[in-house]
Amino acid sequence: MLRQEFLLVRSRLTADDGRETEASLAARAVELPELAQAHTVAAYVSVGSEPGTRALLDALHARGVRVLLPALMADNDLDWGAYDGQGSLVRVQHRGKMALLEPAGERLGPDAVLSADAVLLPGLAVDARGMRLGRGGGSYDRVLARLERAGADPALVVLLYDSEVVDRVPEEPHDRPVHAVVTPSGVRRFRRRP
Repeated sequence: MLRQEFLLVRSRLTADDGRETEASLAARAVELPELAQAHTVAAYVSVGSEPGTRALLDALHARGVRVLLPALMADNDLDWGAYDGQGSLVRVQHRGKMALLEPAGERLGPDAVLSADAVLLPGLAVDARGMRLGRGGGSYDRVLARLERAGADPALVVLLYDSEVVDRVPEEPHDRPVHAVVTPSGVRRFRRRP
């Protein structure tokens, strides 16, 4: 029910709201030290009413950052490919799911994310503890588990609308907190847990 509520609010946003949010998010995110100093960032291409990521992808790419984008596999895990500008994306219709923009080039394998200095995560909300509420498909839970198993510790950043930073979201045993949330009005950081 909580996911549906957040999606309903997003569905009411206008195209102008989306453009403003995308520009604000990109401006704030590129200034984050975790992204400003990153050599490789695993990101995603926003779809539908998600907070826009394309301006940020282009800004990172223009800086010479290696940007990895996900490609959804049949088991809901994620493979990765390099982003080389807007022309490097293809629209992929996944059976029973929404169409996604994915990298057109070579697939680098699910472990490619292990090279990332920062990982941008999609979400519907984040709470005061840094716990993220995703869409429920489990793709990014797999990514976070893969990072943990490998001992990788990239900065985990979620991009959201201001109204999606809430007091508390439900938490499952496999959930992992993010390190920061970027919204149009600012950045909020969460303590890294040992």
